[in-house]
Amino acid sequence: MRHELLYSPTFTALKLLMDPGDSVRAESGAMVSMSPTITMESKMQGGLGKALGRLIGGESFFQTTYTASAGPGELLLAPASLGDILPLQLGGNGYMVTSGCYLAGDASLNIETKISGKALFGGEGLFIMRVSGTGPLYVSAFGAIHAVQLVPGQPYVVDSGHIVAFQDTMSYDVRTATRSLWGSFTSGEGFVAQFTGPGILYVQTRAPQSFGPWLGQFIPGRN
Repeated sequence: MRHELLYSPTFTALKLLMDPGDSVRAESGAMVSMSPTITMESKMQGGLGKALGRLIGGESFFQTTYTASAGPGELLLAPASLGDILPLQLGGNGYMVTSGCYLAGDASLNIETKISGKALFGGEGLFIMRVSGTGPLYVSAFGAIHAVQLVPGQPYVVDSGHIVAFQDTMSYDVRTATRSLWGSFTSGEGFVAQFTGPGILYVQTRAPQSFGPWLGQFIPGRN
């Protein structure tokens, strides 16, 4: 299976060129178009518990599997938000993917929803996805995607709303942006996550949590 990224970085779409027998699992509603040689099946992946975890974590309750069952074909996918798509090749360590950033992946990849108290206090919800196995993984972002490579023991601080994905070799802690809680909130940052290498961290250049209030100021109030 090969891929192409179209219209990057603002209105990015993922074009998958699938060989006979290839299968990919995508978020519900991500399909834009496809060849008639591709079949789709929507179901609750991993049982009720995992499906509920995805739902609470900001993903869809049902996921759709696309299979090139009648020959080679083309599948076009796109996320709901405006921004870029990042292809990752898994072959050992897994990735932790934050809420709303999983777009698609090889059907053989294992997806687990992890409970994270750290994410809860960082304003990112209680659940985060761990994706592992061998095969391609595609994550989406709001805005462009910036990669940060950390060496062993190297710390790095990220605003919690800008995290897209990071290798599960990394550790992280959530804390206030400044020494005082009041200073953190008056600075507009609130909580941040401090990561420690080794590993690769991917961040998005825009945050949905900030975009909503910014857009709201232009919407007239209802009478």
